[in-house]
Amino acid sequence: MTRKRLGTLAWAAGTLLVAFVMFFPIFWMALTSLKTENDAIAFPPKLIFTPTLENWRIAVLGGPVLEFMGNTVWITLGSTLLALALGFPAAYAMAYYRTKRTDASMLWMMSTRMLPPAGVIVPLFVIFRDLSLLDTHLGLILLFAGMNLPLVVWMLTGFMEDVPFALIEAARLDGATLWQEFTKVLLPLLIPGLAATALLALIFTWNEFFFAANLTTRAASPLSVYVSTFKAAEGDLFVAKMSAAPAASVVPVLIAGWLAQRQLVTGLTMGAVK
Repeated sequence: MTRKRLGTLAWAAGTLLVAFVMFFPIFWMALTSLKTENDAIAFPPKLIFTPTLENWRIAVLGGPVLEFMGNTVWITLGSTLLALALGFPAAYAMAYYRTKRTDASMLWMMSTRMLPPAGVIVPLFVIFRDLSLLDTHLGLILLFAGMNLPLVVWMLTGFMEDVPFALIEAARLDGATLWQEFTKVLLPLLIPGLAATALLALIFTWNEFFFAANLTTRAASPLSVYVSTFKAAEGDLFVAKMSAAPAASVVPVLIAGWLAQRQLVTGLTMGAVK
């Protein structure tokens, strides 16, 4: 076996190992949610058991999980669409009308993602209180859209830079308006990039906990906040049900990722080969 072949096999094995390590907690959580409480706390862990959906019935249908999931869906979709709507024209300007300060502006925008959440929660709370946005869907939509906007602009700018500006110039010669440039020229070419950007923004919003926990109480709380409080007096005899609730919160994101995996891979590799 040649050295090149060994190297390929080593990379493949390493990739599979990393994938297994990353996915194993989700797999174990889902597996535990299908066990009875006695099987869930058994040691050594039982790999062969009779699965049951009773935990899912109690955790999902027997509680307010669907209500909190509805909050999460509205907040996630609203903030993602708003971030894309604001980020698309900004990325257009960054990609095709660059100045000497464009790169510095992009770096500054991304640097806001490094800001520690604990450092801004107090002024955010005061602003939300004064604007009556505490515990509202609108408040979280605006906040999460602003948080994801730098990522959206950064990614869409890179995707747009791979689209030749000559195509836009040709459309202008044919009398296309700015709106037609967006809808007839750029959007069809940027669908994979838009899908990849939207999916990442969706995942970041779906998983957000800190701001939601501090800026909501009940009416607009997303599923991540509810899962963190999903407990009861049963203690160790509540492990399986406690696994079912977070597993339910993971399923929609996994399905979205699987459905959009082709667009995600295509979008993230746009421009990789010149």
